[in-house]
Order: sequence, then structure tokens, then C-alpha cells
Amino acid sequence: MANKLIVTAAPHITGTDTTQKIMQRVCIALLPTLAASAAIFGLHVLMLTAVTVASCVLFEYAWCRLMKKDLCVNDFSAVVTGMLLAFNLPDTLPWWMAVVGAFIAIIVVKQLFGGLGYNFANPAIVARIALAIGFAGRMAQCSFPQSGIDALASATPMSAELTGSAYKALLLGTHGGVLGETCALTIMAGGVYLIATKVISPVIPATYLGTVALLSVAAGKDPICQLLGGGLMLGAFFMATDYVTSPTTRKGKFIFGIGLGVITCAIRFLGTVPEGVSFAILLMNLLVPYIEEHTRQDRLGIAKTRKAGAGK
Repeated sequence: MANKLIVTAAPHITGTDTTQKIMQRVCIALLPTLAASAAIFGLHVLMLTAVTVASCVLFEYAWCRLMKKDLCVNDFSAVVTGMLLAFNLPDTLPWWMAVVGAFIAIIVVKQLFGGLGYNFANPAIVARIALAIGFAGRMAQCSFPQSGIDALASATPMSAELTGSAYKALLLGTHGGVLGETCALTIMAGGVYLIATKVISPVIPATYLGTVALLSVAAGKDPICQLLGGGLMLGAFFMATDYVTSPTTRKGKFIFGIGLGVITCAIRFLGTVPEGVSFAILLMNLLVPYIEEHTRQDRLGIAKTRKAGAGK
């Protein structure tokens, strides 16, 4: 009888999901916020998003052709990076600056480190920080809905006096900010969709948001304002949950989420800037290899070393 046993390396059970399907679901989850941003700021938001997405796809295509690598633009990872980058930009940013951000995200952060699966940090987060440092003035100019007022000339939702109307503005996004810092309602809806379709685990978002809420109460801050204001919702559901730059173990996810919350609150409460999500995610991305090392599950079949005198 012929031997029908096939010896292969793990994993022995695989799912039907592919990178392309997963990335397409992320794009679907981002569409409600894109529509809300267009309704709040104007249709030029769609053009800004198209510029970042097209730039990311073209940079990835050009790099693969230049380096004679297999084309991977059809996996939609560059599209997701482009959409997330747009959500980290103000609607008033010149298009050429958005293209610079796309170059940093795709070429510098992703491809120079080996491509998809090898980037050390979330590409869109690094691009936002680089643009905020290089073009600080333009990145800080966020138009208010139906006003065109410079964001620096008026109180932001993170510092304004909180009333019922302020909470409503934070939830619906009728206030100044970058595209992904406006409508918290659609961001949460997209996050729920990702959790329901098992694209992401709820551990990191829940731990991150919970830590921020607890620390806000302990510091005498309004937890609702801290949760809905700034880029916390976008970061918790779409940026911190990136497969490559977040822990794979359940214990590691808890540590990662708590670390994100602590750093975010430290920057918000003790720093000179009202927002700290981007820097928190970048710093925790850099710590992921160490978190993985100390939370890694023991290999099956490996006997644990007994303590001296144990079993006697």
C-alpha cells in the first residue's frame, strides 16, 4: 500500500482568507469615514485620498519593477496604506506634500525593510510623524466645517469647554481635525465590522481604549472627550491592530494595548501637544519584538526544566 502520509511544516490547517481579502475588508471598513469626511469638509477630500492611494500604489509598483520583484500591488496593502495616510492628513494639505508622505510610507518604511510583512512600524504612522515634523505649519492647519478657520485660531475638541453639543460634535465629526480624527461614530462602526469579520482581534482596541479611560478618570480628565477626541479611535481600530507591527500572542496584545494607553495619556496630559496617538503607536511598534520574546508560548513537546529538588 502506497504511503499516503505527507510530511509538511506547520501550520497544517489553513483558512480561506488571503491578504487581498483582508485588505479589501479594511478598505470597506474605512469607506464610511471617508464618506463622512467628504460630507464634513467637502468633495476635495476624495481627491486628496485618491492622490495618496494612487501614489502609494504607483510607488510600490515602481519599486517592484525596479528591483525585479514580484508585483504585489494587487494585494491591496498599498491601497490601505494610502487610505490610512489620507486619514492622518488635514484636508488643506497640498497634494505634493501628500505624495511625499506616500513615498515615506511605501519606499522608506515598507520596501526598504523588505516589503509587506517586514516593516518595523506602521507606514502611515511614520509618514504622518515625518510630515508633521517637516511641514509642521501645514499639518496643523485644519479647516473647520463651514468656516475655513485655522485650527490654531480656536479651541480644539481636546481643549474646548465640554457641553452636550461638544460631545455631539466629537461623535459626528463636526469639528476641526485631520480626516480620521473627525467622525468617531463611523470609525467605531468600521472597527466593529473588522471585529465581526475576524479581521482584527478586539483585545488591542479594548485594552487601549480602556486604559485611556481609566487613566483619564484618575487624572481628573473627561474620559469621553479623551476617547472621542483626537485620533484615538482611528489608532485603536485601524493603526494599532496592524498584523506586522503588533504582537501575535494574547498576553502580548494586552501589554501592547496598555502600553499604548499609558504613552498616549502621558503625552496628552504631561506634554505640550494635545495628541499622542501617533507617537504612542510608533514607540510600541518598536517594542513589539521584545514583547513577543517575553510572551511567546512554549513549543509543544518540549519538556520544561525541573527546579532543583523537584519531584523528590
